[in-house]
Amino acid sequence: MPVYITNTSKFLPNEPVPNDDMELYLGYINDKPSKSKSIVLRNNGIKTRFYALTKGGKPTHTNAEMTALAVKELFKDNLAEMQETELLSCGTSSPDQMMPSHGVMTHGWLPEIGPIEVVSPSGVCCAGMHSLKYAYLAIKSGEVKSAVATGSERFSGLLVSDVFEEEAQKLKELTDNPFIAFQKDFLRWMLSDGASAFKLSDEPNNEGLSLRIDWIEGVSYANEMETCMYMGGEKQADGTLKGFMDYTPEEIMTKSIFSVKQDINLLSDNIVPLGGKKIKEIFEKKGLTAGDIDHFLPHISSNFFRSKIYDLVEIYGGGIPYEKWFINLYTVGNVGAASVYLMIDELFHSGRLKKGERILLLVPESSRFSYMYAMLTVC
Repeated sequence: MPVYITNTSKFLPNEPVPNDDMELYLGYINDKPSKSKSIVLRNNGIKTRFYALTKGGKPTHTNAEMTALAVKELFKDNLAEMQETELLSCGTSSPDQMMPSHGVMTHGWLPEIGPIEVVSPSGVCCAGMHSLKYAYLAIKSGEVKSAVATGSERFSGLLVSDVFEEEAQKLKELTDNPFIAFQKDFLRWMLSDGASAFKLSDEPNNEGLSLRIDWIEGVSYANEMETCMYMGGEKQADGTLKGFMDYTPEEIMTKSIFSVKQDINLLSDNIVPLGGKKIKEIFEKKGLTAGDIDHFLPHISSNFFRSKIYDLVEIYGGGIPYEKWFINLYTVGNVGAASVYLMIDELFHSGRLKKGERILLLVPESSRFSYMYAMLTVC
């Protein structure tokens, strides 16, 4: 059974925050401006991002609230239609709490939707794609006819100065090796808040465009790779991850266990090559070439990776010229599980799409090297 994305929406909290104003929201570490900020921003290319914060760092929205607002935006022209939704699938890597799940907390903000099935895929950047795949498969199997899938993040609460542990950064090292900036300080100048939602149906729109989901595929290399990006644990000398439940309350604070961290050496050596390995397999299995793709939407955490992904696709897929790329990292920041949703939403409402065009999605996740890929056809 065909599955269609018939509408997309987003919720980005408050006003866009330019680079010069970031520390007005996040605060200063030790009352001093960051030495690495300008270098990280130069590499990631981000000009504005969004925070669910006021200046001074007070929260304005929860993750679940932002997600619910994005869902409501889907049905703004016909709120009664929300009651036809049979499944709510919500992916995030930054839930407001460990329990209850992010999905049911979002559902709690949506009394209009009634009692329905709710699922909450976890993970990092791929969580939004896992959410989409669950909804896609539910419709494709005939279990439901209408579903909503979401991707969202609210990391700003972990980035404010009073809970953020300063990392020792050396300006020369950052300049010589941009991968060094992919430590915690890198994340502080990259991560953004927001939510996006898709309405899925077993029928396309009668008027206007729809996006048919042709396939969604994923792969994890955790069987051969150590943990790279993590939160709620600490990486040990032997490469294993020690979870927060095995630390004392004092250690949780002093070791900054709930900060987001990355293993830079693993990231630099593996994130792009492993992603290319699966692209090659998919292209060969499905008989695809770069010429079959009209729009390429890769989720990149930093502009630093743009040329590297280009070279990768050149090797494994025959090359996709930059004029076919669509990336909004520079204006919305890295919104993790919501990033691919936000790209699709902007493109869907841009007026640029034409029936018959094909859209390739690529979402890498560095946590333990997972990747999601999908093909959409405009119809």
